Amino acid sequence: MPRDPVAHSASSLLSVETALARILDGLAPRTARHVALAQANGRTLASDLVAQVSLPAHDLSAMDGYAVRAADCVPGTPLTRIGESAAGHPFEGDIGQGQTVRIFTGAVVPAGADAILLQEDADATAEIDGATVMPRETVASGTYIRPAGLDVTEGKVILKAGTWLSARAIALAVSAGHVSAEVWDQPRIGILSTGDELASPGTPLKPGQIYSSNAVYLASFVAQCGGIAVDLGTAADQPGAVLAHVRAASQPLQLIVTTGGASVGTHDHIAGDLSDSGAAMDFWKIAMRPGKPLIHGQIDGIPLLGLPGNPVSSAVCALIFLRPALARLAGYDYEPSMTNAVLTTDLPENDRRQDYLRSVLGHDEYGNAIVTPTARQDSSMIGVFAAANALVVRPPFDPSRAAGDVVQVIRLDPRL
Repeated sequence: MPRDPVAHSASSLLSVETALARILDGLAPRTARHVALAQANGRTLASDLVAQVSLPAHDLSAMDGYAVRAADCVPGTPLTRIGESAAGHPFEGDIGQGQTVRIFTGAVVPAGADAILLQEDADATAEIDGATVMPRETVASGTYIRPAGLDVTEGKVILKAGTWLSARAIALAVSAGHVSAEVWDQPRIGILSTGDELASPGTPLKPGQIYSSNAVYLASFVAQCGGIAVDLGTAADQPGAVLAHVRAASQPLQLIVTTGGASVGTHDHIAGDLSDSGAAMDFWKIAMRPGKPLIHGQIDGIPLLGLPGNPVSSAVCALIFLRPALARLAGYDYEPSMTNAVLTTDLPENDRRQDYLRSVLGHDEYGNAIVTPTARQDSSMIGVFAAANALVVRPPFDPSRAAGDVVQVIRLDPRL
């Protein structure tokens, strides 16, 4: 990313859209491998999947009844039953003039038949071969028949490269004859906390310390999004500590995510470390609330995304920037789940930063989506964030809003 770093002045703050575009620029999956489809849920196809068989492979009956020749199906004209076709047990002969075969849903349509007469539209003297079947209705050719290849045609692409493999997609691939697929490897994301105030969860807190919740949150977030979180530990508040931790990683990384150390205080060193040989700054600070001190750069060619230290700022930035980056590294594109909802309270006009208000999304008595921003929006209040299920998105300079206005909302949690 050989760009001149953006200065820190208020007049040069990048927009959220520009920052995201620069973060995603150049990100791509690196290696792929074949895995069993049973273990491929949530992975991304690295190459097209072509159907090995047609679906269905044969003409099948869509109903219970009788396989007939449409021309022979005349009310009052008897047909002779010559056999039965059930799912997995096809009738192997041909149907001739004046003949019929008892057939059940999903069974192969016998050769010679071109329609299905519903069982309720016929009277049979018995459920045995040789019985007489009397039609009470006419049928057109093709009635209640699922033709071969109706769903999938052998040799055609059924899932394109870049498809995120849901349970539905995997079911299609298996039905079309596949047992494995080539998928992109899960991206390895290094997670590095910074700050002398951080204590490991479960240990006694010393004066001035807080538990390192961001690292736990981000590891869970990365796993939910299909990546592999690599714990890089906690860097002390001193120059060079971030570089040392990253360069000590025992396995290759596709992205480094840091939390904390992104502000301008004398104890914040990420920006300074990115001026070291082998590292570089792309931009620092964006027009966003919460999350203004976002950093983007690289260390030894590995992209770095520096999230703020406040828990809410870190989590919101993870949703807006890390989530799409993870998707790009996994081989597909991601758009946040957005919806419209009616405000239940007034909001003042917004300033020049894009705002993401922690909110509760629900429905009124008529089923309409309604949203209530929480009264306190402090970026340190993780309790408020945990109770929220959505973010109201307010563009820069958004005018004041009144209860009843429609606003855009992002649903929280990286659900796909």
